[in-house]
Amino acid sequence: MHCPSAKHPAIARTYPDIDLVGLKKQPRMIRNLFPTLGYEPNQMFNALRGATRLMFFDIPNKRRIDIFLDYFEMCHKIDFRDRLTIDAKRLSLADLLATKLQVVKTTEKDIKDIVAILLDHDVGTSDEPEIVNGMRLGKLCADDWGVYKTFTTVLGKTEVMLQSYGLSVKEKETVKERIARISKLIEGEPKSMRWKMRARVAEKVAWYKSPEDIVE
Repeated sequence: MHCPSAKHPAIARTYPDIDLVGLKKQPRMIRNLFPTLGYEPNQMFNALRGATRLMFFDIPNKRRIDIFLDYFEMCHKIDFRDRLTIDAKRLSLADLLATKLQVVKTTEKDIKDIVAILLDHDVGTSDEPEIVNGMRLGKLCADDWGVYKTFTTVLGKTEVMLQSYGLSVKEKETVKERIARISKLIEGEPKSMRWKMRARVAEKVAWYKSPEDIVE
């Protein structure tokens, strides 16, 4: 819905599941909705993790719905409680990008998604429609050194891998320039005392969680 370039031959990929975000106060509504759409609940997963995350399957079509409640928590925990009304149907672009930048062991599909987002959207400092709010990313990084470490590492990796994709010179320069603008906003955001204390330890202590393997 955001990114026409997701269909660009150079960065197109398959989508085995759909990630959604809701609120903790909505689980009954969510549990009631998806069976009406042809999805079956993952009973064991929902019983164990239902306070923070829900999962449903469309078995005939081999599709999975993964729903995060209040927080998107994988390698890092990102608070979306006050972010879900920015766009009526979708995560804001900055938050969508954050879900990709937080992946420590980045895969090519994550890199391609990042490239698609930045190829199609300019970087700014507000939540205007179809603008990546670089200041939002900067604030996420400024409060947590671990988030800063992962986001900046993945941005750097994206810039390197970008060169191997069959995009035009102009397309690559567009993405590269937008990565640079996000990086500048991240570096320019004043860091919290918690960030500064954690930075002293740096990589001597793990700064991220390893996402749990999910048995379908």
